[in-house]
Amino acid sequence: MSDFFAAAERGLLERHGLADFNALWDVQLDAVDEPNTGRGGWSSVFRLELEGSGFYLKRQSNYLTRTLHRPLGEPSFSREFRNISRYQALGIPALQAVFFGERLIDGERRAILMTRALDSWTDLDALLQQWSTLSAHQRLSILQACGQLARTLHTAGQIHGCFYPKHIFLRSRANVYFAQLIDLEKTRLALFGWRDRIKDLEPLLRRAPVWTEPEVREMLASYLQAPASGEQVDLWWQRLKTRSSYKEGR
Repeated sequence: MSDFFAAAERGLLERHGLADFNALWDVQLDAVDEPNTGRGGWSSVFRLELEGSGFYLKRQSNYLTRTLHRPLGEPSFSREFRNISRYQALGIPALQAVFFGERLIDGERRAILMTRALDSWTDLDALLQQWSTLSAHQRLSILQACGQLARTLHTAGQIHGCFYPKHIFLRSRANVYFAQLIDLEKTRLALFGWRDRIKDLEPLLRRAPVWTEPEVREMLASYLQAPASGEQVDLWWQRLKTRSSYKEGR
């Protein structure tokens, strides 16, 4: 695979001497957290600032994901980049790639994934922590944005696999919230109809205990494009409660 560059940022990278794999691998940056060291290798995330724009530069070595289609493994960034590209093609709002490349160097499988930072966005986890301070209009708009994001995702036949508050980012424009997703490594095709969709949605609700039943119904109303008090929302609310009870009882 040849290296990927986003057209909008290639000139920026060239001006700073960062328009190739080796330069991005060697540039000295501070890691934003402790590196992951599982899977027989390591993976780390760095923050990069260029001309007032923020990026996340992720580098990994021998950090492989093994699947039925790739039993010998591939860099986890390779799968994530493939999913980022798929989401863009399907019109699912998600983080955007700036660069992707991988190399085999002396038996070491290296990969780099660079994405635009979502500096003007706020993750849902942070919004949930201040939920009681938000206005009724803000709360409703956030619920509707989450429902619409899930609807777009599932209508496109995709299951996120980690549909958690920390992976949903929101931004308000003219008092209306819009949402997008990050962390696409576990994305897969939806194969089992509503069961897959319930399985994808339930972790979000379990991690948003501040949401009341009427608020969850508003989210589901946006997701299903149905009345919050209607039979369709009733059915999905019961399915989600059944799934939550099963998970909590394990």
